Amino acid sequence: MNPWALALTGRVTRADVPRLCDRLETRLALRGDRGEGAPVTVVDCDVGGVTHADLALVEALARLALVVRRAGGAELRLRRVSPGVHALLGLVGLTGVIGVERADSAGAGRVDVTGVEGAGPPGLLRGTARHRPQPDGP
Repeated sequence: MNPWALALTGRVTRADVPRLCDRLETRLALRGDRGEGAPVTVVDCDVGGVTHADLALVEALARLALVVRRAGGAELRLRRVSPGVHALLGLVGLTGVIGVERADSAGAGRVDVTGVEGAGPPGLLRGTARHRPQPDGP
C-alpha cells in the first residue's frame, strides 16, 4: 500500500469543491506522469482542521473520493473525523463508501463497526452495511 496525504482545514464551501478536486486530480496525474514510486493506492485525507460540518463538506469529500477512484482505483480514507462529520456522513450513506477513522476521545484508535462488514485496518470504517431482514407482514 502506498498512502498519500491531503488535509482540509477551515470551512469548506461549495465554491471550494471544484478547485479542491482539480488540485487533487492534477497532483495525482503529475505523480503518474513522472513515474514517482509505486502507484498511489490510498489518499489519507485529514479533516481534523475542518471547522464546519455541513453538506458542502460532504459534497467535497464525495467528489474527492471520486477523483481518487478515477485516478487508478485508489481509495480516499478520512482521518481525524469528528463525531459531527461522522454522523453527517452516516446520514447521507457515505460511511460505507469512504473509509473513516474516528477522532472522538471515546472512539480514538478503535474500530467502529456498527452495521458494517469487512472493516479494514484498525481505526478504519469501510465496507457495506449488513443486510437487516425486514419483519414479515404489517
